[in-house]
Formats: sequence, C-alpha cells, structure tokens
Amino acid sequence: SHLYYIEKEFENFAYKADVRLTHGSNSGMYFRTNWVDKGFPKIYEAQLNNTHKDPKRTGSLYNFVNVTEQLIPDDTWFTQEVIAQGNHIVIKVHGKTVVDYVDEAKTHMKGYFAFQQHDPGSKVDIKNVMVKPLP
Repeated sequence: SHLYYIEKEFENFAYKADVRLTHGSNSGMYFRTNWVDKGFPKIYEAQLNNTHKDPKRTGSLYNFVNVTEQLIPDDTWFTQEVIAQGNHIVIKVHGKTVVDYVDEAKTHMKGYFAFQQHDPGSKVDIKNVMVKPLP
C-alpha cells in the first residue's frame, strides 16, 4: 500500500524524512509520481531498504541508480533527502550524497509524494516529513 500526499503536484523541491526500518523491511519515498489505488505508482522512488531480499538498498533511485551497499543498520533512525530540480535528482542518506543523477529523458517532471508499505512483513517508522518547494 501507499500513503499519498495529493493536495497538489510538485516539480522542484527538497523532500526529506526521518526513517527507521526493522530487519528485512522494504519501503520507499515516491516523488513526482502518479496516484494509483492498486499496485505500485510510476516513477520515481528513493528506496528504503537496509536488509530486505531486494538488492537495491536505501538511497537507490530505484531502477535508475541502484545502491547495493547497506548504508544504515536496521532499527536505526536516519534521514533520507531527495532534491529534485528540473531533471537533476540528488538523494542524500544522513547528509551524504549517494545519488547525483541527471535524467536526460526527463521521465517525469511533476507529481505527488507517497510512502510505500511494501509487504506485510515490513515495519517502517517515518517522522519529520518535510517538503520545501524550490524555484
């Protein structure tokens, strides 16, 4: 399932949250996405996954730039931030830039935010969600 913010669509922004995952949990911070009532939204996902069986770890820009190294231990609060300006996307984990990507195809330039609850075994805590529109 997904928890959406659909008051308005966003284009350029800084989007961050404090997150804690239990062992084997999988989630994601979707941005510039569409709203769907079933299945997974389209484009973009900043992955939240420390030890789930999916090898794409926390900090990945899912299916664009995949981080395979575990950056954060389970059961640890950390901050993940997404900065999207035009077709330039940056993902930071605890202040460290792990993705700096230019999407030449300009795949999706505006949309909604959503948090993912990947599967029934995943336990994800999220707090301090912030969005700052950028020019």
